[in-house]
Amino acid sequence: MENYIVSARKYRPTTFESVVGQLALTQTLRNAIRSNRLAHAYLFCGPRGVGKTTCARIFAKTINCLAPTADHEACNQCESCTAFNEQRSFNIHELDAASNNSVDDIRSLIDQVRIPPQIGKYSVYIIDEVHMLSQGAFNALLKTLEEPPSYAIFILATTEKHKILPTILSRCQVYDFTRITIADTIHHLQYVAKQEGVSVGEEALNVVAQKADGGMRDALSIFDQLVAFCGKDISYEQAIEVLNVLNSEYYFRMIDAALQGAVGDALLLFNEVLQKGFDAGHCITGLSQHLRDVLVSKDAATAQLLETSDAIRQHYQQQATRCNARWIFNALEILNTCDIHFRTAKNKRLTVELALVKLCRLVEVPEVQTVGIQSAAKPVAQIVPQPATQLASQLVPKSEPQPQVSQPQIPKAEPVSFPISMPSIPSIPSISIKQSTTPSARPEVNETTPRSKEPRNTPFTLDQLIDAWAGLSENFPGEERLNAMLTTLVPELVSPELCRVTVANPWQRQEFGKFGKRVMDIVRDRLKNDNLRLQVEVGDYTKTTRAYTSSEKYKVLVDMNPHVAELKSRLNLQLE
Repeated sequence: MENYIVSARKYRPTTFESVVGQLALTQTLRNAIRSNRLAHAYLFCGPRGVGKTTCARIFAKTINCLAPTADHEACNQCESCTAFNEQRSFNIHELDAASNNSVDDIRSLIDQVRIPPQIGKYSVYIIDEVHMLSQGAFNALLKTLEEPPSYAIFILATTEKHKILPTILSRCQVYDFTRITIADTIHHLQYVAKQEGVSVGEEALNVVAQKADGGMRDALSIFDQLVAFCGKDISYEQAIEVLNVLNSEYYFRMIDAALQGAVGDALLLFNEVLQKGFDAGHCITGLSQHLRDVLVSKDAATAQLLETSDAIRQHYQQQATRCNARWIFNALEILNTCDIHFRTAKNKRLTVELALVKLCRLVEVPEVQTVGIQSAAKPVAQIVPQPATQLASQLVPKSEPQPQVSQPQIPKAEPVSFPISMPSIPSIPSISIKQSTTPSARPEVNETTPRSKEPRNTPFTLDQLIDAWAGLSENFPGEERLNAMLTTLVPELVSPELCRVTVANPWQRQEFGKFGKRVMDIVRDRLKNDNLRLQVEVGDYTKTTRAYTSSEKYKVLVDMNPHVAELKSRLNLQLE
């Protein structure tokens, strides 16, 4: 029975031409070989499964090839290429830094550098996962990496470039590998499927490519998993079932339900998603991504950002015609807020369901606002502005005719039965011009508004004040400095109508003063006392310290324990 080889190994590129998604880097390496401008050290960095180690091996084999092709590729026929393909080459050395990261391992590698190659021109040393080397190992490698022998070339590969020492980076040519696009991944998977005699649709391959997240090795591993489950014929439904991916049709149906205001349909769809074993948070993030795709589908210029099959692309465009941009923005804000609160919510299902209900109610919001304005605000607008008209008539000189002011509009408000208090309206005509311009007249005008209330003066204790002060930080989201002060400050009751807080410095007093009015409004509402005032003082936190001499310290110790003097005498100790 023939040994099975996974696709990631079987279809691993052996030439620069067969490398997928890294055309710029492979072309640069080929040009360097063509012009014989080879550096002594290279650093290949990028995500996993994008071809870093593969390109390092191809590069090492090509520069040692005895008969390269016209395209500067390895011939795979000479002794050097044959030895490399059979894994018996003495010119190419690979070191896994994840398991060989000590100083001794690097020193052993440096000893090998002194040996010149027997076949070929270069000795290539590939150090994979180089960021795993210890600090001492990096330091041991520095000198050799800077001035290696003429025949030695180092190729370092890593997925975490930020962990490499700057002294190492400065000694290498850095090549940044990018994630492989979905289109390139699908094209390569189609080639592999053709070679293996597997029938698979583009939609299923698109799911595989998205699941791989830019890594070709992951994509090939997922492809092998699908073949093991489905055999030689892979469908889209089987792909999403094996990979545990939520069908995009659910997202389309949820958005359609939200556009129609069908709360029940949206909740039933969400329940169906949960019964299939998917996480509620996964549903929210997927729905947000779906709305993003709908948004980019509305414009032909941004439609290219949608990486999916043609059939699903048309579905996105059809749904985009039924959604306006403002609705999508509001829906994304709701879903983003839900995603933030989901991690800390105790009832996660309820959090997601509330978000879905809000999405369904977005369609009704403009109608509700319109009805409210027409039914309630219009009668009030007929009543409230009348005192302002009367007041304007008092301010206008009598010599100027104002026939429009004397229009009797007040009887129109008689059939209205709204509970609006109007006792203060007759007092308005007595207000003079001088009174209206002074600050003392403003409270009298404010008393005419329906929102005015009698001042509250409920007595309270210090404990009640502290309880009212607690939890103020919840009312100021995003104000980290203020919330830190509110948490640490403890109010003091100076008098029945005066409380005091003590801050550390004048800067804190200035910062607290920006929100002092809002803070006191909340405290007054909680205590039901409108006469409460706040006093902010800067405390004296300076502390003087003094340096004690040895004699003073000795005296303190003797006072605490007289046996210390006896011990000093017996041991013949001297004070410094």
